[in-house]
Amino acid sequence: MALAQRLHPIEREIQDRRRTAVDLTDAFEPFLAISAQSPSNTHAITVLEGFDRINAALNLATAECHTEVLTVQPGGPRPSLALTQALERDAPLIDRGVSIRTLYQHTVRHSQGTLAYVDRISAGKVEIRTLEELIERLIIFDRTVAFIPASDDRRVALELRHPGLVDYLIKVFEQLWRRAVPLREEVPYTPTPDGISGVQRSIAQLLVEGHVDEAIARRLGMNVRTCRAHIAKLANTLGSGSRAQLGFLIAQSGILGSTDH
Repeated sequence: MALAQRLHPIEREIQDRRRTAVDLTDAFEPFLAISAQSPSNTHAITVLEGFDRINAALNLATAECHTEVLTVQPGGPRPSLALTQALERDAPLIDRGVSIRTLYQHTVRHSQGTLAYVDRISAGKVEIRTLEELIERLIIFDRTVAFIPASDDRRVALELRHPGLVDYLIKVFEQLWRRAVPLREEVPYTPTPDGISGVQRSIAQLLVEGHVDEAIARRLGMNVRTCRAHIAKLANTLGSGSRAQLGFLIAQSGILGSTDH
């Protein structure tokens, strides 16, 4: 009798938990069916934290790549260490006949290190183009997996394998590619009658939008000192005596109407 009294509540609890398990299974059954139909969506987005994990994922994707790599590399001249790592990663791709298309910003045209790197990889199916302003870093392998940064310091990245997301990023890349200028061709800057260059028009647009010098320099891939030199030339050309007046004179001059951006 004592044993029965002890076992009865335990058995009742077991039965209650089994009923709960059945109810949960019934509730989740539609979602399980979706997952079974689209197993690739299970890891559609993977968060990669830390440079070691990011580089490991990039190295794996590089090793598995067999047809095409699309990359967007914003910013100015590349540090020598970054160029060395890029060369080590790209060399096996080139040896396998993988085509590589890369977008840089115009400022790398004045970087001897970057130009030397481009010369070393030019033996393969490699195309390089530049734009004045780019979106954040982007790497796409074989049109199936893409990598984008998820933090400003680039210590966190996202590995994307959802076909819809990857297709969208490919369309973004192709649109930028059509607007870009091949590295070996001269950038077709057309100065205004006042002598304002394309770079200065881009800076003027960002000034009007309220960006500070550091943000403008980062967006255009140049250092802050060069950016401020362009701002000074722009102010001198328009006859501005202050930052506030410069914004007004830019809007009044109509120079933004002649830019392609």
